[in-house]
Amino acid sequence: MRIINEKGKLFGLINVVDLLVLLVVVCVCGTIAFQLAGNKINDAVSEQVELTAQVVVIGCPVDLMKEIERQDLVGEKLVAGTSYVDAYISDIWYKDYIMQNTRDDGMIVSATDPKRKDVVFEIKATVPADTAVPKVANQEMRAGRTFILKTQTFESSGTIYYLELGE
Repeated sequence: MRIINEKGKLFGLINVVDLLVLLVVVCVCGTIAFQLAGNKINDAVSEQVELTAQVVVIGCPVDLMKEIERQDLVGEKLVAGTSYVDAYISDIWYKDYIMQNTRDDGMIVSATDPKRKDVVFEIKATVPADTAVPKVANQEMRAGRTFILKTQTFESSGTIYYLELGE
């Protein structure tokens, strides 16, 4: 028995050209699947560490502060899209909102707003230890970045002021 017969079939079963096309299609599909699921697979098998971040809503309006207190968001899991993620709000506290004003003589002075506050949300999450870009859901976690803080019943944008990755 010959490897390629007189009709051009490999082992008498499949045409060589058809086999090459089939191999290319399988390789392309495999590459696409790895691109889509590769990071998730890597995250699932990597050692996990705790991430602690402080997200600050700067100059939070009084009505929003009342809603934060009413909902008692400490312990609430974060949401991305329509799913819960492996992150939660571990603490909330308030700091004075310092704003800068210009006096009549042109000098800029700092003043504490009597009503508004900076609201600090402490977020705890688990992330892969060896990741170059720690993420909570699909949001990159780096100091200075905007972070959308979203629970089942609350959503607000804040700025990440502090970030610590556990050992």
